[in-house]
Amino acid sequence: MQTKSTFSIPEIHPFFSINKNTFDREELKYFAYGCIKNGEVYEQEVGHFLLDWLNDKDYIVVKTSGSTGKPKSIKVFKQHMVNSAKSTGKFFKIEEGTTALLCLPANYIAGKMMLVRAIILGWKIDIVPPRMNPLDTVYKQYDFCAMVPLQLDNSINRLHLVKKMIVGGGSISENLKELTQGIKTKIFETYGMTETVSHIAARRINPKKKDKKDSGFFKALPNITLSIDKRNCLIIKAPQLNKDTIITNDVVDLKTYKKFLWKGRYDNVINSGGIKLYPEEIETKLQLLIGHRFFIAGIPDDAYGNKLVLVVERSYDKIAYLALKDGIQNLKTLNKYEVPKEIYFVPQFIETDNEKVQRTKTLELVKAI
Repeated sequence: MQTKSTFSIPEIHPFFSINKNTFDREELKYFAYGCIKNGEVYEQEVGHFLLDWLNDKDYIVVKTSGSTGKPKSIKVFKQHMVNSAKSTGKFFKIEEGTTALLCLPANYIAGKMMLVRAIILGWKIDIVPPRMNPLDTVYKQYDFCAMVPLQLDNSINRLHLVKKMIVGGGSISENLKELTQGIKTKIFETYGMTETVSHIAARRINPKKKDKKDSGFFKALPNITLSIDKRNCLIIKAPQLNKDTIITNDVVDLKTYKKFLWKGRYDNVINSGGIKLYPEEIETKLQLLIGHRFFIAGIPDDAYGNKLVLVVERSYDKIAYLALKDGIQNLKTLNKYEVPKEIYFVPQFIETDNEKVQRTKTLELVKAI
């Protein structure tokens, strides 16, 4: 016989509100039903999550992004989500009464956690459609917001409307980082995954001059300990977020048990002629040179074992191809091993449901050329 869970969700914070409306538990359920019945798709997603949050189960089921493997559904314990919310509040110094903007879909962990933070920490959160340019219809200033890099890129001219922002769900390009320099909004790139209940570390991408020296390193949130394995891949111990030690496939340069520099995915490492090459490091060097989406990969080669190639999302154009090839040859930051042996143009990359590039599947298009 299955026993009923004894887990009890903490009370809704008295300062919590959605779109200026305050709720007790029953009123929040009624609001959720209304979102599902009468709302747009993004509002329905909010409603479904709120009902999941308010039920008597001690967990919710969350979809992983599928950017580094096949998408899957996993159980995330509600207590871990509460712990994560409190840790975020402490790390970023955002407490009760914070005004927040939710512009991410609530069917993934990032959007769900914005709602949990609001409920637990007592935020006054407004919900807008998760568009590429979410600030275009916003006419008030918020204390806190979370975005993906594409949203940040399309919001540069309106960032004065947000005091503090976290950006996750993908790497931030060097060009985009340059655009944020000098902007008053405090912008942090986050590191994390569904299994760690959103982010476990963050780094400021537009620090003041005195803080630039250490700005490349991610700093872990409270109650998190970091180490590395024999592959130099990050190991995360975060008992308040996951009872298991998490061994990642992220190659890092570990500075302390609280700080690390991310180098790239172990499963993306290319062994070319006996030289280990990290695609993400090479991509960082190429970002200011290429105006389209692109990635570095390896394809089988008789001479090198794996041949380093560059894949660019655009239609083939001979003049553009030759200009790019010449620009790469003259790029002084690349060593001789990091220069791509081939450049391929692909009209459109293959993506996951939440618009992350699927490198392996896109590379199949290259092999078919």
